[in-house]
This record gives sequence, C-alpha cells and structure tokens, in this order.
Amino acid sequence: MKNNEILVLAEQNYGKIHPVTYELIGKGSELAAKTGGFVSCLLVGPSGIPCEELCYRGASPVYYMEAHCFENADEMLFKENIVSALKDIHPQMVLIGATTFGRSLAPRIAGALNTGLTADCTDLQVDEDGRIIQIRPAFSDNILAHIKTVTDPQMATIRYKEFNEADRDTTRSVDIRKLTPACTVSGIEILSTQELGGVDVTKADVIVAAGRGFKKKEDLVLAEDLAKTLGGVMAASRALVDAGMVSSQIQVGYSGHRVKPKIYIACGISGAPQHLAGMKESGTIIAINSDPSAPIFKVADIGYVGDLYEILPMLTERFRKERTK
Repeated sequence: MKNNEILVLAEQNYGKIHPVTYELIGKGSELAAKTGGFVSCLLVGPSGIPCEELCYRGASPVYYMEAHCFENADEMLFKENIVSALKDIHPQMVLIGATTFGRSLAPRIAGALNTGLTADCTDLQVDEDGRIIQIRPAFSDNILAHIKTVTDPQMATIRYKEFNEADRDTTRSVDIRKLTPACTVSGIEILSTQELGGVDVTKADVIVAAGRGFKKKEDLVLAEDLAKTLGGVMAASRALVDAGMVSSQIQVGYSGHRVKPKIYIACGISGAPQHLAGMKESGTIIAINSDPSAPIFKVADIGYVGDLYEILPMLTERFRKERTK
C-alpha cells in the first residue's frame, strides 16, 4: 500500500551530492504541502557522504544505502538496489534529476516496478484528487504536455536548473536511516566519467558550443581554445554528435543537456528549435554564423556574421591579451 511520501532520488558523484537533488527537494516540499505528505530522500553511494545536508534542506527521513561498490555510476547495480528499497518504502512519487545518469537510470527503475515515467519535466502540479500532474515540453517546445500516470509510484525525471534549491536550515532535525544493499555486484565493468575524460556542461558558467559549421573534428580545437581561455568548457550540437565528432556527454539541446551558463557562445550553430530548447535561458548568448538569416541570431544578445574559422582565433587572442593585462 502506498503512502503520501514524495521520494527524491539523491544523485551523488564520488561522494558529492549533485545540486539537482536540492532543487527536487524544494519542489517536492511544495507538492507535499498540497498533498498533506512529506519529502524523503534515497541516497545510494559510498561511505562518508554528509547525508545530514539533505535533512537540512527539508528531506526527512533520508534513506542511506552505503557500500564501496557504489563509488562508480553503474546503472544496473544502482537499479537493483533502488528497486529493492522502493518496494519496501512504497512512496507516492519518485523524483529523479534528468542528468545523464538519471536519464539512463529512471526508465530501468520504472520498468522493474511496472509503473509509468514522464521524462524531462519542467514543472509539477497537483490535481484535485492529490495526483501529480507532470508537465513537459513536446513537439520541440511548441506545446506543454500535462501528464498523469495511473500507476504507483508516479515517476518523473526533472530537468536540472528548472527550480530553485531548497533553503538550508541547520535547525531541522536529522533522521537518517541506514539500508542494507540488496546486492553489491553487477558483473558489468563501468568506466567513470573522470576516466573517460568527460565534463559536466550543466555546471559550466561559460560554454563555447560547436555546431555544423565545423568541417572536421580536428577543427574543434578552435572552440576548445576559446573555452579554455575563458575558463569555460566546450559543448556541441546534435549534428556533431551524430557525425561522430564529439561525445553525447557534451550535447546541448532537446535530446541532450539543458544548460543555463552566464555566457553561451554558439559557433556555427544555425539555431534549430531542438538546440534552442537546451540553451535559450543562458545569461548572455553570443552567436557566430556565416548566415545572417540563421535563427540563432533571433535569440542572441550579440551576433557575429562571418566565418568562424576567422572569428574564433581573433576572439581567443583578444581574450588572452585581456587576461594578461
């Protein structure tokens, strides 16, 4: 039998809690106030994670399943243990961050629980019956779909940086409940993000994004140099991912990551709706494109019409000089 518990799956990377967790606790608290329920967290990870921080943000209780085997992001191992825990807890709803790991993990959990899942939500509401309405963009952000699942637990992945983080209050009581892992071996070798040399574009303040305007993989060094000079990271559009020039880990767009950096420099990106959906809320958008009619200029704060092969080296050199002054 389910209860009125809204459970947030707390994501961690090498023992550090991902900020999307605090955003979900904040939104979960809003929903719980309307349903008469409460917010809890399930944290699966290695020993030594400061779980009390989750309590300070408003989650109570916090279920902590700790073991050395959870140091690396192994979807199959995490899925088995999370499903086991959820079958005992019986929450009304499970909220998961729409991170790279969360997007891979959530459907595995939903499938094992034989329940529905709404992916990449941008909002959550409560109907008159106390059921959760899951809201997500559809048809390239042209409409907002309102979805209710009839099975329990109701599950949704939520885009990162969609909500404010829950307020921190160290006077809140700490209720941490240790759980015993159901299994500790998956039989699958997992390379960590650090071992793969990956970056998390969702956390960057400055992003230099490369698009179809780059003719070959070797030319991406132009975007990488500018990003490094500005203390940022390089990202890419889906066109480069499909072409095998970059990893999907750095893809920005509807089917990639949603980012909100302070500065977003779009290089050789035309501005298809699918890409704009992932970056249009950036602080300052700078576009570089040889086509003056490219849609990217409609959302850009600053636009350069010209050849990126000429403009990028000039910008990089200019910024280098400014930083050495």
